[in-house]
Amino acid sequence: AIVGYGDIGRATAKLAKAYGMNVKALRRNPEKSQNDSICDTVYSNDKKSLHLIMSESDYILCAAPLTPETKGMFDKEAFASAKKNAVFINVGRGPIVQESALIDALKNGTLKGAALDVVATEPLPEDSELWELPNVLISPHNMDMTETFTQEATEFFIEENLPRFLRQVLLLNAADKVAGY
Repeated sequence: AIVGYGDIGRATAKLAKAYGMNVKALRRNPEKSQNDSICDTVYSNDKKSLHLIMSESDYILCAAPLTPETKGMFDKEAFASAKKNAVFINVGRGPIVQESALIDALKNGTLKGAALDVVATEPLPEDSELWELPNVLISPHNMDMTETFTQEATEFFIEENLPRFLRQVLLLNAADKVAGY
């Protein structure tokens, strides 16, 4: 399952599909994925759909932006609905997850494990229980720091958005102030 089927979610879906996985996505505007050849099933961004997609999925990737609607969406109820032995991965934003609920799900065996590139408080406090759990992988919020990231971002700006700006054409990847991302 991919919660947050934007650029990062879709890039992850391509990799999952290459490995033969059934790709399910939850997104704010599911109609944008109607003819998506990568996504097998798309759900709308509501609590019922979140619980359903979690109950059906072995791996749950959170790549959602932090908005008032997504803050704390992965709560005790969400984790309780997860498929037994599911793995939770967060590359989105830390505050989307209620960490106490995640810790409980990891400790009581609801979740098999978690991989966290982001946490609610960064850096993760030294006294966080997450450090001690054997079924948690923590990375330092650097999933986008590849060898070519800076070069690609610079090229995108110079070759795509700067010319668009100068021509007064709609920019690519512009932030939507109403949506919050």
